[in-house]
Amino acid sequence: MKKILYQELLKQKPDGQSIKDAVRSNFSVILDNIRSLHNVGSLFRTSDGAMVERLLLCGYTPCPPRKEIDKTALGATQTVPWQYFESVEDAIESEKELGKKIIALEITDEQKSYTELKMSDFPASFVLGNELSGISGEALSLCDSALEIPMLGLKHSLNVSVAGGIIIFEALRVSTKKMK
Repeated sequence: MKKILYQELLKQKPDGQSIKDAVRSNFSVILDNIRSLHNVGSLFRTSDGAMVERLLLCGYTPCPPRKEIDKTALGATQTVPWQYFESVEDAIESEKELGKKIIALEITDEQKSYTELKMSDFPASFVLGNELSGISGEALSLCDSALEIPMLGLKHSLNVSVAGGIIIFEALRVSTKKMK
């Protein structure tokens, strides 16, 4: 086994224009009032890695260009399509108009693990909520379903960028099964 060097990795990756023109995943991610610039940057970077269709930034979620976002995103703000909406409800309605199922990543009374995601759930848009309060009640009422990440320890949730990474790559795995 040999570690691939940075210069070798660069040769394997497409250039910026190729990424912008490439076919993207059949799901998007809605950020509902995320307060941390670093979490937003991390979600841009993760979305780049999974070729997420687009990020929808809502409410007081910070938008690029911001040096704190760029520091974590490492250029992904230039490769991931994104759009700002004043309200998460408007973002959800926009996605519903595109025929997407709206899936909250939230702890609800209808416990359903993220591992229960299936091909018939796509195309989809995943809603990620505020670091402290989660997804707003108004937004949750507009969602078609909710998934959660089971927590076995004392804490009941993960950092939003970590939880987002889990659901984004699970969505990528499930939605591309038939393509392989």
